[in-house]
Amino acid sequence: MRILATLLIVASAASLTVPAHAQFAKPEDAIKYRQSALFVMQQQFGRVAAMAAGKAPFDAKLAAESAATAEYMSKLPWSAFVEGSDKGNTKAKPEIWSDKAKFTELSEKMQADMSKLNAAAKTGSLDSIKAAVGAVGGSCKACHDAFRS
Repeated sequence: MRILATLLIVASAASLTVPAHAQFAKPEDAIKYRQSALFVMQQQFGRVAAMAAGKAPFDAKLAAESAATAEYMSKLPWSAFVEGSDKGNTKAKPEIWSDKAKFTELSEKMQADMSKLNAAAKTGSLDSIKAAVGAVGGSCKACHDAFRS
């Protein structure tokens, strides 16, 4: 699993070196990219959240690894909200494109909260992680409420 996550991170980082408009041959490619990045982020965050909620045994090392991956992944999907990717197999609301400033604000808030979670997880303190998980969850919910159908 670690190797897969590392490979995904390396592949994702390499893809960031290409401008967004050249990155996606078709709008469907952008949709798949952002959905994949968000899925991996959610899975990694979910591990930490499960530990914080007592639904999974607390493992400080795993929490730190998962939080670090989630933070990295939180930076990736935004370049894939390109023109034309508002149609197709997506739950993205049209407001993403009509209220780009708010969308950007909420995505940046989530990324900042995810960075705080990563820092909290590095301490190994379950109480710190719990507080940070709550903030990330609130950031995710705010964006989903406004921009996801």
